[in-house]
Amino acid sequence: MSGRSRISIALGLTLALSFSAAGFEEGVVEDVVEKTYPIDPGAALSIRNVDGSIRIYGADIKELRIQAIKKAYSAERLAKIGVNISVQPGAASIDTVFPPRAKWSFSDRSGTVDYIVVLPQFCSIARLELTNGEVVIEGMRGKNVHASLANGRLFGHNCFGNVHLAVANGGLDVGYHWWEHRPFSINAEIVNGNARAFIPGEASFHLLATSVNGHVASDFSDKQDRHLDGVAKIDTTIGGASEANVDIHATNGSVRIVEANP
Repeated sequence: MSGRSRISIALGLTLALSFSAAGFEEGVVEDVVEKTYPIDPGAALSIRNVDGSIRIYGADIKELRIQAIKKAYSAERLAKIGVNISVQPGAASIDTVFPPRAKWSFSDRSGTVDYIVVLPQFCSIARLELTNGEVVIEGMRGKNVHASLANGRLFGHNCFGNVHLAVANGGLDVGYHWWEHRPFSINAEIVNGNARAFIPGEASFHLLATSVNGHVASDFSDKQDRHLDGVAKIDTTIGGASEANVDIHATNGSVRIVEANP
């Protein structure tokens, strides 16, 4: 056996022992935090997370319900993940604290936190920030929704307010099971990835959809105006005059407007 082969085997054994010592043999450990707070029906929520998911559901209730599921590969790491909650009648904040990542240690497994938040449907989401994972926002009717995701997928569903969604890398979907003829807006932007909007056939709204390095296609366009490879921009009114606006922009990716139930 050559000296190089011996070095490779030794390095492999060292890595294997390091991963074992890191606590991988323990499997995933979990802790669930559940809290309920009274809150004003028009309060503003701020929530921040690094790794995991954030799911927000608007409902006909008068309280804020929070479930946080913490996961890590060791009890020690799990204990270092903090969920800090602050609630006042008109505002609530949820902040996730992860321990620092060790630069040169295989024992670092910082874990994840998955949030499920149910709150009054007329609350606003003043700020939602997630670095890695998945975001779902459903049934919100408050004045504003502001959500940003660095890496992953973001879903906005049946939200009738002024909704601002931003994704850096991944995918972005907005959709409606029904349409309400009232003033509201969707402003969605993705840098690297594709965006889709699923909108009922009876909807009326102004559509502005653009792509810098991709294409835009819409099921609502007249057949003679549809192009096989899409276009770079669609700016049109669909279904007659309306106070609803749908603006979707992609930098490196495509935009597709789907007629959900033609």
